[in-house]
Amino acid sequence: MKKGIVVVSFGTSYEETRRLCIESIENKIKKEFSDYQVERAFTSQMVINKLRKRDGILVNNVTEALEKMRQEGICQVFIQSLHIIPGHEYNKLLRQVELFKEKNSDITIHVGAPLLNNDADYKRSVEAIEIKALNNNEAVVFMGHGTDHDSDSSYDLLERQFREEYSDKIFIGTIEGSSKLEDIISQLLEQKINKVKLMPFMLVAGDHAMNDMAGDEEDSWKSILISNGFQVEVTMNGLGENEKIQDIFVSHLKDAMKNN
Repeated sequence: MKKGIVVVSFGTSYEETRRLCIESIENKIKKEFSDYQVERAFTSQMVINKLRKRDGILVNNVTEALEKMRQEGICQVFIQSLHIIPGHEYNKLLRQVELFKEKNSDITIHVGAPLLNNDADYKRSVEAIEIKALNNNEAVVFMGHGTDHDSDSSYDLLERQFREEYSDKIFIGTIEGSSKLEDIISQLLEQKINKVKLMPFMLVAGDHAMNDMAGDEEDSWKSILISNGFQVEVTMNGLGENEKIQDIFVSHLKDAMKNN
């Protein structure tokens, strides 16, 4: 019986970070599961449409990737999510899978969990990001995406784990979640921090990292921190570049295969 794997991320329209952070994981999965057909899918239709229109690059959404496999006679499919938390995008993926299964009862589909799914994932993720010892006047600020979904609490748990592992001078803020940059700045000032290491906690260092975090516009996190008197050192690496993070995603795929 032919078997398939669909590697599903939100997606990005930035070619370099797509290669470094998404394609690298896909290639690792292709190498480890060489007897499977491996396909790419994005959950962001906006990114899919932009790539098609701007670059002539065709990427399937989840339903299209599953339909492609069905047409090629693949009856057992495993999906590995490259989402960070079990938020809206991950749940959209699950709904799309359920709808497809309702119309195609002859195909079995199992989904591997996103990066932060249980306590062990938090510990492994934090250990994967090696942070050098910080001086008394230094702090690390991560930018996460954040969400109005209940899973936004994942970022608080993650921050707690980072502090247990490394230092209480590590902060995680979000663009669309409850942990805002202004709240972090007040804590930095209170602790007499004057140097900030700014990093993305996202799969890819794409639009949010390049513009919202590190852009030169006055409303970027870098610009806001500088305007508040901080020296800012920016690191522009998506999580997908990190081999230990890649290994967590692969382990979730193996769990999906083992448990079904």
